[in-house]
Amino acid sequence: MPVGDYNYGTGRRKNAIARVFLKPGKGEITVNGLPADDYFGRDSLSLIIRQPLVVTETSNQFDIKVTLRGGGKAGQAGALRHGLARALCDLDIKYRAPLKSAGFLTRDPRMVERKKYGQRGARARFQFSKR
Repeated sequence: MPVGDYNYGTGRRKNAIARVFLKPGKGEITVNGLPADDYFGRDSLSLIIRQPLVVTETSNQFDIKVTLRGGGKAGQAGALRHGLARALCDLDIKYRAPLKSAGFLTRDPRMVERKKYGQRGARARFQFSKR
């Protein structure tokens, strides 16, 4: 949905939420006021966030402003990818087919399983000893 002169998309992954604002520009990605490469640090995460742009062949056509909250860096990168794919679909419907076939429009439902009482973790038990 257009917000002012931006196209907007919300992305979620684990506990991370990304608000992605897309507008025509030179290809700069700003995350919480920092360049994306500085914010994420790892090259693998930088590749993840640029995947929707590579699939749609729009790498240097848009400036992207992102607000991220919650989760860790990997979850935030996944949320950003999801939000960017949604914003691109909102911009032009022709991007929907390649993004959908790449799986970027599907919200990843996997979450951390809760710890159970009487156990050390979600599945791990305390060590058992007969004596």
